[in-house]
Amino acid sequence: MKILEILCMLGIPTFVFGMTKMIFMQIAGIKKGVQALLRAQMIADYNKYKDMGYAPIYAKENFENCWQQYHALGVNGVMDGLHTEFLSFPTEKHENPQ
Repeated sequence: MKILEILCMLGIPTFVFGMTKMIFMQIAGIKKGVQALLRAQMIADYNKYKDMGYAPIYAKENFENCWQQYHALGVNGVMDGLHTEFLSFPTEKHENPQ
């Protein structure tokens, strides 16, 4: 008997295929989870700084980093408008004279 025939009788190719499929499914699930977390963080940051009326430079840098990672995961463009609007926030609080 050849080695391949022995391995096939033991079900090794099926096992390897099954494990490979499981690993790829786990990676896809992790990718979707990370994407959801990044999206939630960006929405929370957007709402926080919109209420404040400004976004400090460090907040904009953090938002930009989150958006780049989110975008690299193959998003559908839903967050593009939010990203553009967030970056247009002023970086300092403007005092209103009383």
